[in-house]
Amino acid sequence: MKTFHVHVKVKDLEESISFYNALFNTKPTVVKADYAKWMLEDPRINYAISTGHAELGIEHLGLQTSSETELKEIYSNMKKAKGTVREEGNSTCCYSKSQKSWITDPQGVDWEAFYTYGTATVYGEGINAKPAPEVMEQWTGNDGKVGEKAGRFKESEKILKKSSSCSTSVCNKTPSRESL
Repeated sequence: MKTFHVHVKVKDLEESISFYNALFNTKPTVVKADYAKWMLEDPRINYAISTGHAELGIEHLGLQTSSETELKEIYSNMKKAKGTVREEGNSTCCYSKSQKSWITDPQGVDWEAFYTYGTATVYGEGINAKPAPEVMEQWTGNDGKVGEKAGRFKESEKILKKSSSCSTSVCNKTPSRESL
């Protein structure tokens, strides 16, 4: 069975957790210092929030599957859509181990298709790592667009090179076009 996924960028995690606890009439299934997730059955949705973003609001939408077979079906549908599919493969993101791909809709909304097969003790690795806060302020998302974001990317690259407090793999390499 597929589950609709929504990830929202929030300013105040505790305030947002209180709001969504009341709205959904249940507590989150995962709570971390910068992240919370509700796995709701009615309506069936994986609803996540996190802090550390320069802009607030919708982070991305997605379709979570309960099997690799369902994931292949969604990948097939993504390839039929007009847009570039960015295959991330196996990843650590949102305190989970998953296999995933991304596509951006015509309005610029990122869509993630993923199958989760385990948990993780860190928010993420690779392009999903959360580097030092001063770098996160420059992060622009996973939509693969270069245009307007190129200038911000160059500034982020300078910050990455200067940052001595960043200990993730993102800090030690130049991000790919997909991570712009």
